[in-house]
Amino acid sequence: MTKLDKQLLALNACDDSREWARGKTLAVAWRTCHRADWMLWLASRAEVPRQALVLAACACARTSLQYVKQGEERPLRAIEAAEDWARGGLTTLEQVRTAAYAAYAATYDAYAADAAYAAYDAAYAAYAADAYAPIDAAREASATAAHAAGAYAAYAATYDAYAADAAREASAAYAATYRSKALRSMAALVRKLIPYSMIAKAMKGGTK
Repeated sequence: MTKLDKQLLALNACDDSREWARGKTLAVAWRTCHRADWMLWLASRAEVPRQALVLAACACARTSLQYVKQGEERPLRAIEAAEDWARGGLTTLEQVRTAAYAAYAATYDAYAADAAYAAYDAAYAAYAADAYAPIDAAREASATAAHAAGAYAAYAATYDAYAADAAREASAAYAATYRSKALRSMAALVRKLIPYSMIAKAMKGGTK
């Protein structure tokens, strides 16, 4: 059992992530991981600097903005507020909170509600120091990418009594495949904003 195996076990990491990481060193796992949500989870539990976590969450959430209906700016404003705070700008945490809640309100009337959720989670990660908000942001952003890719298009065929089951299965398979690609793409964004040197430093001090 490697040091990373022991650390993930102590942290109660999910079975899938532990199985994937089994036998790997932290360096190999971090540089090859295909799941942005796993990476953000580990970084948050290892207590990587909050600002870096927020920026990584925002980068993931930004991938979903293209699916927000034209003219709806609340998700973008929430992300920008969180990014400005994380970079030491003039935005206060109270302003971040206000922007986050505005993005949340947008989930009720946005074309792609998941995109607004992703923005909310990213901004709320800055305001509340919630260890799970960065992971939620990655999940929401990947869900939005899957939905917008056309995963729901197949559902239209479910109204055809002769193809309902096949359409549902095809849609679910397509969504899972696209979600996997989206998470892999976002993993590269996480690595850029939370380089190996940063996660290694955080993990060296032990996990909490």
